[in-house]
Amino acid sequence: MRIICEGCTISVLREVLRSAGTSEKCMFTKFRHIYSSKVFRKYGCTRLLYNVYDISRDMSLKFEKPEFFRSRLEELLKKRFFYAPSFELYGGMKLFCVSGLYDYGPPGMALEQNILEVWRKHFVLEENMYEIGTSVITPHEVLETSGHVAKFSDWMCKDPSTGEIFRADHLIKEVLKDRLEKSEKARSRCIEIGGDSFDLNSCETPILEEKVIKQYEKIISQIDSYDGKGLSELIEKYDIRNPTTNIPVEAPVAFNLMFGTQIGAAGNISGYLRPETAQGQFLNFNKLLEFNNGKMPFASVTIGKSFRNEISPRSGLLRVREFTVAEIEHYFDPLNKNHKRFNEVKHVKIKFLTRDMQISGSEEAVEITIGDSVLQGILGNTTLAYFLARIQMFLIKIGVDRNRLRFRQHMQNEMAHYASDCWDAELLTSYGWIECVGCADRAAYDLMVHSKKTKEKLVVRELLPKPMEIKEWVVNLNKKKAGPLFKKDLKFIEEAMSTWSDEDKTKYRDQASSGSEIIVKIADGRQFNVPTSLFTIDELKKTINIREYIPNVIEPSFGISRILYSLIEHSYWIRSDDIDRGVLSFLPMIAPVKCLLVPLSNNSMFDPIIASKLCQLGISYKVDDSSAAIGRRYSRNDELGTPFGITVDFQTVNDGRERDSTKQIRASEEKILEVIKKLLEGAMSWEDVLKSFPVFTKQETNVAETIDFMENSL
Repeated sequence: MRIICEGCTISVLREVLRSAGTSEKCMFTKFRHIYSSKVFRKYGCTRLLYNVYDISRDMSLKFEKPEFFRSRLEELLKKRFFYAPSFELYGGMKLFCVSGLYDYGPPGMALEQNILEVWRKHFVLEENMYEIGTSVITPHEVLETSGHVAKFSDWMCKDPSTGEIFRADHLIKEVLKDRLEKSEKARSRCIEIGGDSFDLNSCETPILEEKVIKQYEKIISQIDSYDGKGLSELIEKYDIRNPTTNIPVEAPVAFNLMFGTQIGAAGNISGYLRPETAQGQFLNFNKLLEFNNGKMPFASVTIGKSFRNEISPRSGLLRVREFTVAEIEHYFDPLNKNHKRFNEVKHVKIKFLTRDMQISGSEEAVEITIGDSVLQGILGNTTLAYFLARIQMFLIKIGVDRNRLRFRQHMQNEMAHYASDCWDAELLTSYGWIECVGCADRAAYDLMVHSKKTKEKLVVRELLPKPMEIKEWVVNLNKKKAGPLFKKDLKFIEEAMSTWSDEDKTKYRDQASSGSEIIVKIADGRQFNVPTSLFTIDELKKTINIREYIPNVIEPSFGISRILYSLIEHSYWIRSDDIDRGVLSFLPMIAPVKCLLVPLSNNSMFDPIIASKLCQLGISYKVDDSSAAIGRRYSRNDELGTPFGITVDFQTVNDGRERDSTKQIRASEEKILEVIKKLLEGAMSWEDVLKSFPVFTKQETNVAETIDFMENSL
């Protein structure tokens, strides 16, 4: 009998079965019975690779398809150096034991660059966007104006006994999920032992009541919407403790997530490593508008590093302190929110999890077309809708499983300070639903606050088809009376009053007749009480030929590191005939290495036959001329996600292989190179190839000028 397991030997597993009071001939209806047994944990077994459903009388085993095991994937990624913790050599020194920072190896770097290459074609090229590069170091004043200094924070709590720091919402979610899982395991174990009539209250592990389970599930689904006060109440009400020490944690406090730095040798200029690329784009708005000949709408793009001083980095690439982002800022007229290409995508079906669904406790997304989402009021305008559709199309194009993709709307108190609406493209992974792309309606927030701070207009000037008469409110300050009262501060007060919005002017005009005072805040933060008798707000009519407006902004922001990891999970599987052979089924366009060359002869003169021609075509390849068996060499490259393989033997190319199906074809060298190029460009599928060329099944050793080619698609 052979039972394959992870974390223990077969003899240990047999002992687990025996000690659990079960003979090898009896029936096991559920895997949980073994997993939860004390003996299983005693022997250090982590989990079975397959669920054991039946040990029948003739000792044969029946297995179902293996479930996803993160540990095996992580082992593969480490072995093939997709990525690794930074400064790993110094890991034993506390001074250098820094988490949340990663280095990418050759396949990881190539995979990221290939994803970005597809991204650029899909967005920058097809949408005619303008890519710019901006500084990573940002002065304090810029991020203070944008609101990041005051509001770019998460809530953290501390274990008073050890000083260990937790992100409050993550800790609460982790503790409640753990309680739910333990309760479910205990319930299943008790029922298996005693049947449905078993007294659940007699179980060693507490079993949660149904109403408590629903409470926990609702909290977990809405955890992102809680503020500091709400998180504090949850910690106290549900007795949230450090899972390691079982000590209650302290009330959460706000922690700013930006990395601070000093600019210059004198150290008197404060700054930060940018938390987003957006601010650099907004500050270049006037230059970009001029570059676009003053026309609207248009979009700018920045791809680069951003930084967040995460409270407790975890989950590999999913929560890190330094990461690659690709951000789009699409500028458009607030009076015309329609996108001219909306009709091209209105048929696209998207799974939506709206704010109302989440409030009701639902986690089940509803799939409708992007066109219907606008008609039903789920999305406020066709520009936002257009970009959600384009985001989904990009993710599916690079190989994301559409069944593990949804768009979740932010709760009202979850949104960033600059957003009026926001949707996240979330991908389902072994860690749960992970936000990978955010699409925010930033309205005119950023351009407005930077314009107000710098006194520089960040506006669009539109020539009207005919003159238009408008009304505006003008503030007139009585300087003769106000001068002796405010002296040298008068000019700063006048500047502050000139930035009042029409809403402010209307409010203060109504107060002017009351003889009261209003508070005016100037640029340096000081406040002055200004009597309403010192100024008037008058209506002025004027005729204009040019309309000035601050454009609105839709911002799709792509977390490339998160997309990369989620894509790896979606592409990973294990061959049914060999559980030790993991495969990464990357699409050819994003695979780190496109083609494997396997020389079967020791004659080195044969290696360049195809390699040089692949190089000329711009197709990346890897030569494996090791002494390992051909199957082993294929297996190594399956783990790298290499989609196509060519074997070289004797006078010429003789055999080829495809990664996922492992099927082979044979054709001339010229034909094979043409096929590879078309497959990589997406102009041909492997099914098309098999229709055009016979499947090769028998190895031949003296056929000249032929090539066998295999493809690796699932």
